[in-house]
Amino acid sequence: MLKRLCFALALVGVSAWAAAATDDPKGSLVIIGGGLRINNAEVWEKIVALAGGKGARIAVLPTAAQTPAKEAQLTVDALNRYGARAFVVPVAPMLAGTDVRKAADDPALAEAIRKAGGAFFTGGDQARITGSLRRADGSNTAVLDALWALYRRGGVIAGTSAGAAIMSRTMFYDPPLDVMPVLKNGVADGKDVAPGLGFIGDDVFVDQHLLARGRFGRMLPAMLAKGYTLGLGIDENTAAVVGPARDVTVIGYRGALVLDLHDASTDRSKPGFNLTNARISYLDSGDRFNLATRTCEPGPDKEPLDRKYVEHRAPIFYTDILGNTAVADLLEKLVDSDLQRAVGVAFEGPDSQSPERGFEFTFTRAPDTAEYVTNREDAYSIYRIRMDVRPVRIRQPFYTAD
Repeated sequence: MLKRLCFALALVGVSAWAAAATDDPKGSLVIIGGGLRINNAEVWEKIVALAGGKGARIAVLPTAAQTPAKEAQLTVDALNRYGARAFVVPVAPMLAGTDVRKAADDPALAEAIRKAGGAFFTGGDQARITGSLRRADGSNTAVLDALWALYRRGGVIAGTSAGAAIMSRTMFYDPPLDVMPVLKNGVADGKDVAPGLGFIGDDVFVDQHLLARGRFGRMLPAMLAKGYTLGLGIDENTAAVVGPARDVTVIGYRGALVLDLHDASTDRSKPGFNLTNARISYLDSGDRFNLATRTCEPGPDKEPLDRKYVEHRAPIFYTDILGNTAVADLLEKLVDSDLQRAVGVAFEGPDSQSPERGFEFTFTRAPDTAEYVTNREDAYSIYRIRMDVRPVRIRQPFYTAD
């Protein structure tokens, strides 16, 4: 190892190596899971503060939007309401009367972004963002280079929904609307997944609308296919704030999920998606997680759950683990019980392809599981529950009872 390092230093020179070592971004990310409401002051104020505080210049990019002029104005108004001096960057393929290719390489627009304290990507279709900010040969446009310059020197990059998807090196591109087809069929490069912009780094996969749409289920096959062992999924009206030390703080309405596949395995000799010994964590608003060390820190007023006072429950079984907030609800019931495991299943309707095929998710308290609660709000932080997934079948057709 030492010989390889010395050889590398000899090739690039010590000064070049030192420069590369200090090239890590000094800025922050605010990754919003979609559905950000105007009254969510905690998230809006955090964006403005990280951009420099009152009067901060924030570039709004409605690149993903179907109606970019409308989305841009709504976002500018919201940021300004919380003290910013936001401005629109008219780089959007759906913006009438503009050439998105020319706009993305406009030196004046790039310079305005470079001088700003932050940038905000609206929601919509994330393919419009990557398709607009990268040239046909895959190189960066002037606007994308300016965004990276802003981020590296200490500015904030924020994004909601589609603007969150582009934060990782790989993003969902044009997957099925439902989660089950991804679980059943896996992901195809260039169709279901494609390169994102990678602001969060190469080692974390990001997804959004997580709890509301059960999307943790689609993250798993995507992470396996692309070699990720760490996934961060943020719920709606909620943000994950990622600092330069790679600390993640969850703020806003609900929470986020962390998927850790570092010690997980899959049996490729068996048909159907399967996963053994994964870990799933629920980060509540106020909780912190470090992406480098993979350590969790509960938020203010959280205390370790006293297992002497947990409830006795009947076996926990969810018939739709991909339903709205179902996985978080199951995890909360599991840790606040005297049970060691809980089970949820996922199937499609009878009119789908192969409706008899589904999946069983088993969640088990493990030796490294940690649970925290604040009694005042009955809010939980749940770290490192073991998760196993296996394909199952259900007998069809269903019959009503006599």
